[in-house]
Formats: sequence, structure tokens, C-alpha cells
Amino acid sequence: MEMVDRQIENRGVRDPEVLRAMRDVKRHLFVPDRVVSHAYDDRPLPIGYGQTISQPYIVAFMTEVIEPKPDFRVLEIGAGSGYQAAVLAEIVDHVYTVEIVPELAEWAERRLKLAGYENVSVKHADGYHGWKEHAPFDAIVVTAASPHIPPPLIEQLKDGGRMIIPVGSPFRTQQLVLVEKRGERTRTRNILPVQFVPFTRAEEE
Repeated sequence: MEMVDRQIENRGVRDPEVLRAMRDVKRHLFVPDRVVSHAYDDRPLPIGYGQTISQPYIVAFMTEVIEPKPDFRVLEIGAGSGYQAAVLAEIVDHVYTVEIVPELAEWAERRLKLAGYENVSVKHADGYHGWKEHAPFDAIVVTAASPHIPPPLIEQLKDGGRMIIPVGSPFRTQQLVLVEKRGERTRTRNILPVQFVPFTRAEEE
């Protein structure tokens, strides 16, 4: 697929399973009809409710950074259209994804089922609190920018696990932060400047 060869692999993503997943997931199934002609452009697209489907390169990059394995259970915060969850589901055992906008949670669940992904569970909730019932997780992917790293997500990350999260102020350049958990300690590292939609909290509704 040209999108993967030109926009993703040429920009440094090397994990063969991530590249395969990016080729196999049909992105056009996860975008609204009005923008379907741009489904394979390397840019975010609006999906309504002030949210976007992430740029394919960023989806691939974030997926590679968590070093996914076939036996992983992964938590995603911000289901959005369901696209990132679909990419993860191509690689890992199960994806648990949380979405605060009820219409998008319903959309993501419907689209994921339509695309044949039976190893994804969708929950309508405030993602700040994660999904405690299914913790701990081998990895966590956060797809909205938070002013800080939510402590519940660190708690729900397995010892040795990785979390990737954009941190910073809304509508400004943020930092994509890698969190690595080792026992009671966590190490964080800024790895890429990004711009994501803000992390929405239930209290703000």
C-alpha cells in the first residue's frame, strides 16, 4: 500500500507487524462518508464532536513505541473512530478502549464489528480512570493530550509495561511522552512534538 510505503516506512517505522497492521486495516471504514476520499492521506481527519482520526504515521509510530506482542492486553484511551484500536487488534491479544463521547463510543464499536475485530472491547466512560476491571495492562495508548499523566493509568500499567501519551496544553504543540514502569518507579521520556485534541474529562461536560 502506497500510504505505508511512502508515508510510514520511509519515515522510520520498521516493526514488520506494525507495518503489516497498517496495510491490513481499512482506514476508510473508520472515517465519515464526507471525508472518505481522503481516508489514506497522511493527516488527521475530522470525525465529529470536536475529535479527529489520527494521522496514519502517528498511529504507526505510537503503536511501534509500545513494542506490542501477540499476547498483550492493551488499554487505549480515546477510542474516537476505532482506527487505532483496529491497528492494535491486528497485533495483540485484546484491546480495551475507552471513549467519553457516547456517540463516538457507539460509532467505534459498530465500525470495529463491521471490520471483523472481535478482540476489542469498547466502553463509554471517562478515560482518566482507565478500565480498572481489566488491569493490569501490558501497554497503554492515549490518543488525546493531557496536561499531566493520569495516576490511575500508571497504576493500571503492568510492571515492565509501556505507555505512550501526548502531554501538554490544548491547541499547542505537545510532547509525546513514553512512560516505562519498573516496579514502584516510572521513567518518562519526551520523544516527539505532536498536536492532539485535548483530553476531555467528565467534569467538563
